Amino acid sequence: MKASFQKIFLLLTFFSLASTANAQLKIGYILSERIRTEYNEFKEAESQLQLEYRKVQFEFDQMVLKMDSLKQEYEVKRLMALDKGASIRQEIEQMERQAQTYQAEKIGPQGELMRKQAQLEYDILGKVKKAVDKVAITGGYDYIIDASVGLLYFKPKFDLTDDVLHELGNLGSEK
Repeated sequence: MKASFQKIFLLLTFFSLASTANAQLKIGYILSERIRTEYNEFKEAESQLQLEYRKVQFEFDQMVLKMDSLKQEYEVKRLMALDKGASIRQEIEQMERQAQTYQAEKIGPQGELMRKQAQLEYDILGKVKKAVDKVAITGGYDYIIDASVGLLYFKPKFDLTDDVLHELGNLGSEK
């Protein structure tokens, strides 16, 4: 909450200084959340990550099923006093450690999927930045601000989101 007030204060200060310093500043804004939902590359990356996550979840579920089966086998042997089940108990403990390690390596904070998501976002945001730069230069804008971050009021006529989405489409067709 504190960070939000700081952003608002910073933006208000920026606009008041900008308007007094030079009445000719040209400022536009974009809605990054709209770009995130409408730009196909973001959608494709999200689908790709969901597919990877489902695959990892399936593999993890298979590990859990095998552990459950071993636990049932252990309980049956223990109850029937056929065997103390030491070997099964060790196998269960080993599988639990493997499952924890697998989960941490794949979906933990430093896991494979998190790194992949970060890389995909970095690549896509680089393209968004390139498109915003081109729109700014072409339109002669001094500043383009992300309104999704914290503008309290903005006039729709200064919304450049469509221009950026169009430019992103052009970047995609240049491949």
